[in-house]
Amino acid sequence: MRRESWSPSWIDLDKPNAARVYDYYLGGSHNFAADREMARKAVELWPELPQIMRANRAFLRRSVQYLAGEGFTRFLDIGSGIPTVGPVHEVAREVQPEARVVYVDRDPVAVAHSLPLLVDDPLSHVVQADLTRPDELLATPEVADLLDDSAPVALLLVAVLHFVRDEAGPHKLVARLRDALPPGSAIVICHACREGRPDQVGSHQDIYQRTSTPITMRSHEEITAFFDGFELVDPGIVYLPEWRPDSPGTVGPHPERMAGLVGVGRLP
Repeated sequence: MRRESWSPSWIDLDKPNAARVYDYYLGGSHNFAADREMARKAVELWPELPQIMRANRAFLRRSVQYLAGEGFTRFLDIGSGIPTVGPVHEVAREVQPEARVVYVDRDPVAVAHSLPLLVDDPLSHVVQADLTRPDELLATPEVADLLDDSAPVALLLVAVLHFVRDEAGPHKLVARLRDALPPGSAIVICHACREGRPDQVGSHQDIYQRTSTPITMRSHEEITAFFDGFELVDPGIVYLPEWRPDSPGTVGPHPERMAGLVGVGRLP
């Protein structure tokens, strides 16, 4: 298997990686045969996975465009994976050319793949840190610098909180991050939910139990609680395609099949 320039020599190309599998679903090129094989097996069990992943990326794009249009120039993307196929810095700079972005992921493989992509970008940084250790995450120089003055920051928690188990106290983790944000900051959340396909919650969670990144699908009420302290932006908490769609026709007849609830909130 040919090793690409963005893949360090210590990475095992025969072992699938969640960030590269996601890139494959998005139609990217930062993946290998082992990632594509894992993706195919997952799709056999959950055929809508690629559409869900693309809907997730489309929501990220729309929310970043919205916040950049509201004047945001600082973005903290936690659980970022590999910044390919419409990454935050490219989307934000279409509106705010000087937008700064800090990508954070706990996966050393995702971070290693990300670094070469951003080596020539002085306004974007990649940090290896764990959401479940918020004090350590906030103390990293890149994150601390992003939060260092009164400028509002957009905190992006897109498709990451469902990887945090209940015993880790996900709501307390989000509250800790919220309290570190400057006034007027924003939060963006996408979370796998129980309501959209209640008959398949068990099987969907079982798919991820077989991987190193099991998920916990939560209820509308539990997801709403992540926005405590924030004022929800219209249209509130909705299914993935329903948040400020590019056009009504892009929502589709069954938005609940995307199995994810999303929302954007603003601090006073």
